[in-house]
Amino acid sequence: MRIEKKSLILLLMLSAALVAQTKEGKITSREAEAIQRARKGAKPRPVAPRSPLLSSEQNVVRLFKNAKASVVYITSIVRGANPVMEDTPAGTGTGFVWDDQGHVVTNQHVVNTDAIKGQGPTDEADVLNVTLADGKTYKAQVIGRSLSYDIAVLQVFAPLDRLKPLPLGKSSELQVGQSAYAIGNPYGLDHTLTNGVLSALNREISSSLGNAIRGVIQTDAAINPGNSGGPLLDSAGRLIGMNTSVIGPGNRAGIGFAIPVDTMNRVVPLLIARGQLEPVYLGFTALTPAYARILGLNHGVMVSDVEADGPAAKAGLRPLKLDREGRVIALGDILLSYQGTPILNGVQLFDLLELDPPKGLVVFDVLRDGKVGKVSLRLETPKEIPKNRTVS
Repeated sequence: MRIEKKSLILLLMLSAALVAQTKEGKITSREAEAIQRARKGAKPRPVAPRSPLLSSEQNVVRLFKNAKASVVYITSIVRGANPVMEDTPAGTGTGFVWDDQGHVVTNQHVVNTDAIKGQGPTDEADVLNVTLADGKTYKAQVIGRSLSYDIAVLQVFAPLDRLKPLPLGKSSELQVGQSAYAIGNPYGLDHTLTNGVLSALNREISSSLGNAIRGVIQTDAAINPGNSGGPLLDSAGRLIGMNTSVIGPGNRAGIGFAIPVDTMNRVVPLLIARGQLEPVYLGFTALTPAYARILGLNHGVMVSDVEADGPAAKAGLRPLKLDREGRVIALGDILLSYQGTPILNGVQLFDLLELDPPKGLVVFDVLRDGKVGKVSLRLETPKEIPKNRTVS
């Protein structure tokens, strides 16, 4: 009886309000009656039955469920300079489980803290935490890094049975137009799925050091801050790339790029085994790509400067010569091939040397004064480089 009384009071109040509106000319009495009748019939709507998900939808749902356990959330922290100063959050990003030995792969710039410490692109966070899909967080340590490829390998100190590696695809077999799926943690929102297509292949982007990363995948799958280091998957749920950067207004909702899995499958095992790729000391500086284009050099590497007493100087390589006004007096030697492999540019040459460090003598085909000849150069490893030298 009490409930009915309250309902009656409420209806009287609503009626009074409607009458007041009617007097003010905002609503007619007929409209007021219609509103009152509609209010009495208010109730939740029934749920409409639906057919099963489309096969394409089922595939995407299955893909996400299978891959989610392999995608991790990375947070980095910079310790205070003294006990009084507080620790500083350096950033967040994404990574994915690489193998069954506790290794997680991400972008090197995800674990860098140059924005906090201001000491350049090689500064890494003091503390790294990795949160798995089950919400549990574990300490991690960088055990391998490549600035030239923007790849970092972490050892995560979690039970190995909680780490599920992603199946690998083959980026050399990709085709423009096929579906692509990105999983990451944009803006701290964990395990976010976006999808699109492969927009282009074999793009070239700059790493944090400014050198080129070749063979990069372009996709229109949305990649936002926090997605860096996350996996790019094909429709079979296989890893085909690592999301690394985006070009667009404010770095949002633009063109996304991913490092191809074939590159990672060459570089990551070397980083796990060695800690870093082994640079080789050549003792010369290559002409920059921009200057090479000005001089009409489309293939090969022109020697710009030669360090005294270095391997290049001992081999007799000649540098580019300029006058005081910066005008070219004589072209430097142009390296056309390395051990029989044609040289496209300086990045490709140093990639070859970095991935498979040679020992002893190597042979270059060199263009000098319009003639091609062979030059043998004895390489030095970083351990043999005197302290006053730099590795090129």
